[in-house]
Amino acid sequence: MDVRVTNVRKEFDRFPALHDVSLDIHSGELIALLGPSGSGKTTLLRLIAGLEMPTTGRIYFGDTDASEWTVQQRNIGFVFQHYALFRHMTILENVSFGLKVRPRSTRPPANEIRRRAMELLDLVQLSGLEKRYPNQLSGGQRQRVALARALAIEPAVLLLDEPFGALDAQVRRELRKWLREIHDRTGHTTVFVTHDQEEALELSDRLCVMSQGKVEQVGTPDTIYDQPSSPFVFGFIGESSQLPVTIANGEIRYADQPIGRTDEAGLSGPRQLFFRPHDVELVEAGRGLSGAVRSSRRVGGTRRVELDLGSDALVEIDLPFDTAFGDQTDITFRPRRWQMFPGR
Repeated sequence: MDVRVTNVRKEFDRFPALHDVSLDIHSGELIALLGPSGSGKTTLLRLIAGLEMPTTGRIYFGDTDASEWTVQQRNIGFVFQHYALFRHMTILENVSFGLKVRPRSTRPPANEIRRRAMELLDLVQLSGLEKRYPNQLSGGQRQRVALARALAIEPAVLLLDEPFGALDAQVRRELRKWLREIHDRTGHTTVFVTHDQEEALELSDRLCVMSQGKVEQVGTPDTIYDQPSSPFVFGFIGESSQLPVTIANGEIRYADQPIGRTDEAGLSGPRQLFFRPHDVELVEAGRGLSGAVRSSRRVGGTRRVELDLGSDALVEIDLPFDTAFGDQTDITFRPRRWQMFPGR
């Protein structure tokens, strides 16, 4: 099921939570809505679900205007952060609930409901636990039950609102991989809200990065990470450092220190230069940016080093873990890849 959000604005007591948002969601894809708190991602999810109605703009399911449809008419599967399971029901009863409460005309026979629920419990790797209650399961298991319940109604669109937010880091990593496998097997159109960059990059076919009620950029994880369209996206996705630079005669400099050259014809004046900590190389003094070590910490198999370049400019670079240096040691480096945006 394709979903199309067209020029949607949403106000709460005249406060705009979304500003003229448009987004095309392709049938069968897993798209992540990613952004900081207050960016509007959960509001957009609730509008797609029918839990809120747009102030202006339209929402289409396929070619049909669904803007005024109820949640039931949209046939939405919803998975929340805090499971929302019925504590007095067994796991099997929880998964079966959405089918049992359907109108009699569309309700499957009892044996068909049980068969479908048991198949879903097998799909989410919970076979044999159907007689247990939610309080007898771990957090990760409860979230699997919540997903099975959402899938039981054979939804047109599956919506997940920070489903792993209440779980610890190791469980989150395991469930991310599992959710991707489930999605590939079932093929549901899935919209996933998260503020976790790693989660979004690992899980999604495409990302919709949001800020202050607007869509900043939509694209594949590789495009968003390697070709961010704005300073916000570059700074929000992954680790980065930025410097105010000046371009003259094709040469890029920070203060009196050389960084490299640009091939963009006619580009001159002030710019903001962004680079990733891992996209750097060490060079001889005088051939790059020199700074004194302020601090360092281990990040996986590398050493993340904070350098003071002077004029209140602090940047971070990654070095091999066994690189020898001490506090206030001068290190000279040069970004291998960077991106520039208009200066302030």
